[in-house]
Amino acid sequence: MTTMNVAQIPNVITVVRILLVLPTAILLWREMYVSALVMMSIAGASDALDGWLARRFNWLSSFGAAMDPVADKLLVAVLLIVFTLQGHIPIWIATIVVGRDAIIMTGAGVYRLLFEPIEFSPTFISKANTAMQIVLLLLLLLSLCGFPILSNVAGVVVDPYCFYILAILGVASGLDYVVTWGNRAWRNLRRTQ
Repeated sequence: MTTMNVAQIPNVITVVRILLVLPTAILLWREMYVSALVMMSIAGASDALDGWLARRFNWLSSFGAAMDPVADKLLVAVLLIVFTLQGHIPIWIATIVVGRDAIIMTGAGVYRLLFEPIEFSPTFISKANTAMQIVLLLLLLLSLCGFPILSNVAGVVVDPYCFYILAILGVASGLDYVVTWGNRAWRNLRRTQ
C-alpha cells in the first residue's frame, strides 16, 4: 500500500474543491441557498488553505498551479449558470462573463497554435474581475438566504451596483487581454517576415 506524500495535501484539497462543485450546484438548483452558502464557504476556505499550504511549505506542483484556477473557474461558472437559469442574474451579465472567457480561451488557443505556448499571468484588472465575480455570487447567494437584514442589504448591493461593476470589469479585462496578446501576436508575425 502506498502512502500519500504530505506535499500532495494542497492537490488533494484542490480535487476536493472540484468535487464540491456538483453538490453546490444541486443545492442551488433546489433553492437550498443556506446549504449552498455553507458548501461555497467550504470551497472558499479550502482555496485559501491549499494556497497557503503550498506557499508556506513549498508544496508547489504543476498540477496545483494548473488545477487551482480551474477549480475556481468551474465553481464560478456553475454558480453563474444556475443563477442565470433561475433568473437571478441578467442574461447580459452572463453573456459578458462567458463571452470574455470564450474570447480569451479561443485567442490563447490560436496564439499557441500559431506561435508558442502561453504562460498566463493574470493582470490586475483580470484579478479584479475574478474577485468581483466571486463577490457578486456571494452577495447574490446571501440575498437569497433569507437572513434578516443581511439578505436585504446584499440584495440592494447586488442589483444594480455589482452587475454594473462586473460588466465594466469584464469588458475592460477582456479588452486588456485582446490588446496585450494581439500586440504580441503582431510582433511575432513581424519577426517571421
